[in-house]
Amino acid sequence: MEIEIAGLGTGLILLAIGLTLMGYFVGKGLQNFGHPDKGHHYHLFIKENDLEFYLNLDKDEIEELLEKHPNVPKIELKRTTYYPYRQFMEWISSNQDFK
Repeated sequence: MEIEIAGLGTGLILLAIGLTLMGYFVGKGLQNFGHPDKGHHYHLFIKENDLEFYLNLDKDEIEELLEKHPNVPKIELKRTTYYPYRQFMEWISSNQDFK
């Protein structure tokens, strides 16, 4: 009974390369563990009609706020206005009229 080992060498080399790459990427991930990126990323965008839910205000108060402050952080795409949540909240907390 013989076992053919002709392709085993190539398989072991590929396995070793894969383990090396896995170790590299896991090590890079562990370097940043507990040190998240400090940059400002605004991934959550809120439609204008959803602002009342996120800000806990009624529709009239939202309309008054947006009319009173046209410089509020916003993005308009295809006739729909979106507000970046974190940037919007930072804007509200830094605005003197709301304190």
